[in-house]
Amino acid sequence: MKIAVLDDYLNVASGLADWTGLNQAEVIFFTDPLPPEQDVRAQVLQDFDVVVAMRERTPFPAGLLERLPRLKLLVTTGLRNNAIDMQAARRQGITVSGAPGDPLSANATGELAWALILGLTKRIPQEAAGMRAGGWQSAMPEGLAGKRLGVVGLGKLGQHVARVGLAFGMQVQAWSPNLTDERARQAGVQRVGKQELFAASDIVSLHLVLSASTAGVVDAAALRAMRPSAYLINTARAGLVDNAALLQALQARAIAGAGLDVFEQEPLPESDALRQLDNVILTPHLGYVSQPNFQAFYGHAVEAIASWMGGVPLRVLN
Repeated sequence: MKIAVLDDYLNVASGLADWTGLNQAEVIFFTDPLPPEQDVRAQVLQDFDVVVAMRERTPFPAGLLERLPRLKLLVTTGLRNNAIDMQAARRQGITVSGAPGDPLSANATGELAWALILGLTKRIPQEAAGMRAGGWQSAMPEGLAGKRLGVVGLGKLGQHVARVGLAFGMQVQAWSPNLTDERARQAGVQRVGKQELFAASDIVSLHLVLSASTAGVVDAAALRAMRPSAYLINTARAGLVDNAALLQALQARAIAGAGLDVFEQEPLPESDALRQLDNVILTPHLGYVSQPNFQAFYGHAVEAIASWMGGVPLRVLN
């Protein structure tokens, strides 16, 4: 049996779980992303019986799954993966199992959102670079107390980010397509309309799940409504935003800046225009990346493979 462990960018998968007990299966760890061409991906993966996917780093649409006749088990880290065509996998007789992460890491993405907010408002990258170059103060950082934080998506992560904003003394407002006044009150924040949130917020932080109804929800009109002094934070999914409109707004300084952890193409190409801007902080999709989380991911992946080999699939998602 051949097992592929994909997108192990940090080369840690082999050491964070015991793969040796899988009945002498051959386990191959891929530390580089697969080439984007579907033909090449199919050729690389065609001899594998099991694939372990790291979140949504490598999509598995129907066209790819149909070209993998040996594939019988697809394990995704996490318990949701919108990059896998679940119905196509089922038609192909491929079991899709989830491998949950570390519960204590559930708020890690919210923590990163606040790191980006603080990095932007306190000008940490610029001041750190200035200090290394022998300089001293170059501009005044901004305070947060009294500012308005707009949270787009008030699920568990959105509520976590909102609580921190309240602790900083910020006015916190929220919007999502299905948010009610009652849910907003329970979180201690004010529900407002989408247009008002983007027009009135000093900082907008995105925490929606990407779906057909939320794709492109931060459109050009929403970006035009933002203040020239406002910041956009996206640690959720790049597909929530009209990224061409965002790039234009950043280049024209129609908004003050952005903190981005997610991108249309990942890894972000070296030539991408975002890398050239001085009013953005870019992080390489770090929101869920931590040793405890990855240890849980890979440990549960091994458990799922072993159980499937024994005829009892675990945490079946399709």
